[in-house]
Amino acid sequence: MKAIDVHVHFSTERGFLMKDEEFKQAVEKYYNTKYVLKTEDEMAHDFVELDIKAIAMAWDTESNTGWPRVENDYVAGVVKSHPEAFVGAWASVDPWKGKMAVKEAERAIKELGMLGLKFQQAAMGFFPNDRRFYPIYEKCVELGAPVLFHTGSTGFGAGMPGGAGYHLKYTRPIPYIDDVAADFPELTIVCAHPSFPWQDEMIAVALHKANVFMDLSGWAPKYFAENLKREINGRLQDKFMFGSDYPEIPPKRWLEEFLAAGYKPEVVEKVLYKNAQRILKVGL
Repeated sequence: MKAIDVHVHFSTERGFLMKDEEFKQAVEKYYNTKYVLKTEDEMAHDFVELDIKAIAMAWDTESNTGWPRVENDYVAGVVKSHPEAFVGAWASVDPWKGKMAVKEAERAIKELGMLGLKFQQAAMGFFPNDRRFYPIYEKCVELGAPVLFHTGSTGFGAGMPGGAGYHLKYTRPIPYIDDVAADFPELTIVCAHPSFPWQDEMIAVALHKANVFMDLSGWAPKYFAENLKREINGRLQDKFMFGSDYPEIPPKRWLEEFLAAGYKPEVVEKVLYKNAQRILKVGL
């Protein structure tokens, strides 16, 4: 199937995020899944067999979580080694690392050839509109690189006491992402996930800000809210992109449910690959 999955985590031993068994089991319960660690070749094959291309992502939340990084160099290397499966990679920088984060963003994009930056604010513990982090966005504008923000609730820490310390407040679209979009009109901003429980806020930001787009990862399409489905099929059809949140949600399941939902054929093409090609400037 002709498609670009813009939101892919690693299922490999080196790239798998959850080293803590209790945390891993809680996320498995939330997504009703069971993680199976794979080699880099096996992970690539998961996309090749579906005839789709993926954009994989690094991870650096060291300051807030203490988790080991999924290094930019590792992710970029895997992507370059498997062009049959990947068309790009999201870099990650820990925003609390200050000038080091800005330098790493520039290195990852200019030297490693990565697409842009991915932020998970609940895991990183920061508000996107905190001006202490604006130098990172300024660097992205300078480099012409997009950013990807997590929005809405998260499976990480779900069902655990205190949500494992993850604060959902950091992932609300208004005012936190809306402010960044207003302050950086030249910055391409992709907002990940259907943004529960702030879906209407996210739709409002996307309608109001020409530089804000959305991926549909982390949510099985059969559970999409009616207002979201209406926007996908209607006035925001040029703003949505396919994302699975692999390995949490298998791309095969996501695609099957999306194709069964009755969207207009031209909308299906846009969401599955045409919007990603235009917005992120990636090929198939």
